Order: sequence, then structure tokens, then C-alpha cells
Amino acid sequence: MFRLWGKIITNNKMQRDITIEDDDLTLNRTKKIYHAIDSICYAFDLSKPIWLDNNIEDFKRHDKTRFYQDNFIDHIDFDFLEIQVIEED
Repeated sequence: MFRLWGKIITNNKMQRDITIEDDDLTLNRTKKIYHAIDSICYAFDLSKPIWLDNNIEDFKRHDKTRFYQDNFIDHIDFDFLEIQVIEED
């Protein structure tokens, strides 16, 4: 099973969080990540973040990255959205 944890952080405090699970074995890792991010953004009523080079590098190294205001087209009322892979197939 694949699980991705999404957290909204403001002033170093977690405001909201959600865990997205995906047990579809036909999808590759990248598709599972994008599907989970879509689900997180839908649940939090956010626009989808833009992946910048630093997000890609952080995610490759740590299976975790943070999306700040620069990653969103719309204004956000929190400090950042953090995603982290917590379980993989």
C-alpha cells in the first residue's frame, strides 16, 4: 500500500492533516504521488502546487517536500503545505 501524508503548517503548528492511501498496483509511484496530491488539494480546497526544482530535489532525497506561497498561483493563508511518503508498496 502507498500512503502520503499532507499537512498544512502555520507558525510551526500543524493546522490540518490528511493521509491518502492508494493500493492500486497498476499505477507507478509518480502517478500515485500526483493522485494523492490532487486528493489532498481537493480536501483542503487548494489549487495544485507547482513543482519547482528544489521540491523535486527534496522529494528525491527525503520522500518529503514543502510547498510555499511561491508554489501556488492563488494566495494561501498558511505558511506551507508539506507532503511526505509514509509507506510504499
